[in-house]
Amino acid sequence: MYETFDHTADLGLRITAADLPELFCEAARGLFSIIVADPKDIVGRQQEHIEIAGQRPDELLFDWLSELLYLFESRRLLLADFDVEIDAAGLRAVIRGEPWDPDRHPLEHEVKAVTYHGLKVETTDGGWLAEVIVDI
Repeated sequence: MYETFDHTADLGLRITAADLPELFCEAARGLFSIIVADPKDIVGRQQEHIEIAGQRPDELLFDWLSELLYLFESRRLLLADFDVEIDAAGLRAVIRGEPWDPDRHPLEHEVKAVTYHGLKVETTDGGWLAEVIVDI
């Protein structure tokens, strides 16, 4: 599950999940819910692989969301489906989406960057909680 919250000129994401890989999947879904008006319209036609080295969950989350944002900015790739594995070496993911089509995917916000401000990833009684703020 993810939800957004206002933060000055930015927008925050608060994500909860039972485990760390699902937390990263939900964070990615949350990011694209900020970018595109209706992420349910994104079809997983194109598949990509991502690998990110690292051990700290907060830094991995920052790098993960930054990489996804880079794929949108550089290739206009909207993403909707995420299979994530995390181990001691880092993150490996298979992601699926499609190129942005302005007729089918009206944009909601221009996300300029993922920020370190307020970034947290922590365990809870029910699993994991993350908060991340994006500059819009």
